[in-house]
Amino acid sequence: MIMPRGAQLLLPANPLFIGLSLLLALVIDMVPVGRQPWMPDVLALVLVFWNVHQPRRVGVGWAFVFGLAVDVQHGALLGQHALAYSVLSFGAIALHRRLLWFGLAGQAAHILPLFLLAHAISIVVRLMVGGMWPGWSLLLAPLFEALLWPLASWLLLAPQRRPPDPDAHRPL
Repeated sequence: MIMPRGAQLLLPANPLFIGLSLLLALVIDMVPVGRQPWMPDVLALVLVFWNVHQPRRVGVGWAFVFGLAVDVQHGALLGQHALAYSVLSFGAIALHRRLLWFGLAGQAAHILPLFLLAHAISIVVRLMVGGMWPGWSLLLAPLFEALLWPLASWLLLAPQRRPPDPDAHRPL
């Protein structure tokens, strides 16, 4: 695969860093600040990021496990977030080759429908079992998640960036 002009060659992702970033996102989602419907789901954002950049290491199975953990912590219907995260991860893995050819704004525009779909699945499951409608502010959460995509990309790719020290004896 030919890299786009101006793209930086990245080091391989450290599996320990991937695991720690997912656990940190889970902890951030578990902080009791009063869950509002418009608040972005940081774990979903980090899952999608790693599904796009490392689809062989972070797959649908990990999304399901983290979804069950979120369900238990939030006291939600068991499987509600697991289903939403699994569908979200499947969509991100299906788009991962195409998505990397776009800039960060284009990537954010492409993953916005995935976040909308994940929130729609979660709310439909909640309403099917007699839950309350959280209000129209729920539509802001996927928008905030898509707007956080460039920041997440910058933070999570930082350890992989190769230092720019050109050498006459190394072509890369």
